[in-house]
Amino acid sequence: MNYPLSDIAQVTGGQLSGRGDIVVRYVLTDSRSLMYPADTVFFAISGERNDGHDYIMELYRQGVRCFVVKRLPDNDVMTLDSAGFVVVSDVLCALQQLAAQHRRRFTAPVIGITGSNGKTVVKEWLFQVLHNEKNIIRSPRSYNSQIGVPLSVCQLEKNHDLAIFEAGISRAGEMERLQTIIAPDIGIFTHLGDAHSENFKSKQEKAQEKLKLFHRCHTVLYCRDCAEVAEILEKSLEYKAVSRFSWSQNMDADVKITGRRTENGATLATAHHRSKSFELIIPFTDNASVENAIHIVCLMLFMGYRPEIINERIALLEPVAMRMDIKKGVNRCTIINDSYNADIGSLAIALDLLARQQNYAKTLVLSDILQSGKSLESLYGEVAALLNEKNINRFIGIGSEISANAELFTCKKSFFDTTEDFLASLGNTVKFSDEAILVKGSRKFEFERIVQSLEEKVHKTVLEINMNAVVHNYNYFKSLLLPQTKMVVMVKAFAYGSGSIEIANILQFHRADYLAVAFADEGKELRENGITLPVMVMNPEDGSFDTLIKYHLEPEIYNFRMLESFAKTALQQGFHDYPVHIKLDTGMHRLGFLENETDNLAFRLRKLPSVRVKSVFSHLAGSDDPALDNFTRQQIDTFRRMSAKIEALIQYPFLRHILNSAGIERFPDAQFDMVRLGVGLHGISALNSSKLRQVATLRSIIIQIKDIPAGDSVGYNRNFIAAQNTRIGIVPIGYADGLHRMLGNGAGRFMVNGKRAPLVGNMSMDMCAINLDGIEAVEGDTVIIFGEEYPLDEIARQTQTIPYEILTRIAPRVKRIYYQE
Repeated sequence: MNYPLSDIAQVTGGQLSGRGDIVVRYVLTDSRSLMYPADTVFFAISGERNDGHDYIMELYRQGVRCFVVKRLPDNDVMTLDSAGFVVVSDVLCALQQLAAQHRRRFTAPVIGITGSNGKTVVKEWLFQVLHNEKNIIRSPRSYNSQIGVPLSVCQLEKNHDLAIFEAGISRAGEMERLQTIIAPDIGIFTHLGDAHSENFKSKQEKAQEKLKLFHRCHTVLYCRDCAEVAEILEKSLEYKAVSRFSWSQNMDADVKITGRRTENGATLATAHHRSKSFELIIPFTDNASVENAIHIVCLMLFMGYRPEIINERIALLEPVAMRMDIKKGVNRCTIINDSYNADIGSLAIALDLLARQQNYAKTLVLSDILQSGKSLESLYGEVAALLNEKNINRFIGIGSEISANAELFTCKKSFFDTTEDFLASLGNTVKFSDEAILVKGSRKFEFERIVQSLEEKVHKTVLEINMNAVVHNYNYFKSLLLPQTKMVVMVKAFAYGSGSIEIANILQFHRADYLAVAFADEGKELRENGITLPVMVMNPEDGSFDTLIKYHLEPEIYNFRMLESFAKTALQQGFHDYPVHIKLDTGMHRLGFLENETDNLAFRLRKLPSVRVKSVFSHLAGSDDPALDNFTRQQIDTFRRMSAKIEALIQYPFLRHILNSAGIERFPDAQFDMVRLGVGLHGISALNSSKLRQVATLRSIIIQIKDIPAGDSVGYNRNFIAAQNTRIGIVPIGYADGLHRMLGNGAGRFMVNGKRAPLVGNMSMDMCAINLDGIEAVEGDTVIIFGEEYPLDEIARQTQTIPYEILTRIAPRVKRIYYQE
């Protein structure tokens, strides 16, 4: 895009203040993703917990000069001579107005995609089958929200001859705004499922709301087998002027699919179209992928492609990577695996993730970017600028085109014509150590081989951590708080088994207020890995005081001996007003000062100039148990009384907090100044809320399958004797990986291909056996111990414990894989 700020004011109906002559090319809504300061306009959107206006000064210091705001900053904070502001009543609406106006400047066909599932896959597969002859702009990853859609549409340029945008909604009334922005010529409705149904009265209402994207389409592609969608499109007067192109497996349609069967890992079917038939070969067997592929077939038929070309293209479809994995690599490296596609839009997003890896040198391994529609000099000049903006330390280019433009890159660099050339040099002329390495390549370059070569080698059992779920859960709990309430996030005990550094990193990126660890060594590790947020140490020990002070960690103080001892250490090191957190015992009766010690505590605090109370807090004993609500309220009242008395006696304010994860959900009137989020971050809800997502998935594989005759035993001590011929699978996970032995002998279940497989025999240290009777499985199939499709609560019940214990037991030898969708 290319707009003077004065034009943006005119389009949005805003009031221009300051300079209007600055021309902007890029739109920004997240201050952490800044790439080109001088060419960017920042839309200061206010959300439930974050207000974009709070980051104007930060962006101004980084060189941004154009802002769309609801209110001007104070003149004494920032002069307006060098900056321009457009003041509007609704910043999000202004962004959408700009995107809609930008869309109207172009005549290239636009495909709009919606549905409950499959939007991103269909979009990416359309790109795969059409990009050879068309210069396509498409939504980056899953940019389909009220903010994501306008950001996607604003990337439209004159050289694009096809645009593909996806649109998702979560409640009624949202799609009309997205329709105005996308204004699709062709619509595709992928699938109507149960995702995001909580804000719709019925499936029919959800279909009706989603279909509003296609009010003014020329043609809509859909499946007639979905009765809710078909009925609206075929009978509603709203769509009378819209042409329809349908497919079905059960009734007449423009494309009829018959004779569907699976063979050699593919789906074979017959497609009937315009009195002609042809065999369709889809390189997938699961229902979702087959349905998504049929939508691709229908669009290509609609566009006039011959069946033989369609089959040729469909055969080449590759699975869509919906996430970027973050893995431990060789020589203390971190590997970000995005080895399935390379285009300039997704590169910017991936570089943003790379930039968040603190305390590492940053390296990019990138292949040729194919079919960009730009000249090679312009394309790789843009890549080089991105690398400079994100302070990439080292660049490795693979491919003839990128190698031919080596002079455009100014950082430390090396180039290879092929992936084979690079792999041959790995460990010889090319070495990696203590780096964060983003591996990003077009599929033809097979960069997964590079990832495999760089990845730290461990056994097949892995704990996958969904970083999107972490952020989602964090924002869910933030949404329950008053705007002024702060949050401490617990990352003790290796962040409940998920990895304290990685979790702390993403919390710091999302501007958490505080972190908390159990011991000083945990806080030291955070500091050594680039975490600068305030860190509270919940269980400090006398011998750790020097570490606390050296690494700017803030101790919990829970008795007089510790108070005097730490104050003396702080004084000896020349500190005044070192922040401490006072623990009160309101009924838990573990650590903390009792109510009858309050006067003495306040008296001593006033006499110790080397420390200053940053917060006063307590711990609830049963906030998750309704049967204990009276006791919980008693604790809250005691805390309110004790903390008020301390504040009155020491005569200065401090933060107060008593709520844990369950308390945040169940006692919103006791937020005080701050709350502590622990296991809730990982998807555990005291209210069994469906709004939380499970963060961790523990998975392994079947390494061997064998048939056990009736009468034979399995495992140590022969505790399982087969009553009949039994098929078992051996899984490389045992109690040394953190599983409880009581899961053995049928007490526990693992998930295999959607079915629960009971454990047989005693669990061993490194492996266990599962019963595969009635389950279709082969060696190498995935086994889910717990995950989104198999809740953590269930395995906790099987072992008669709580989710906390399950998470924290997972051994360090189990590889953690972090991914972002």
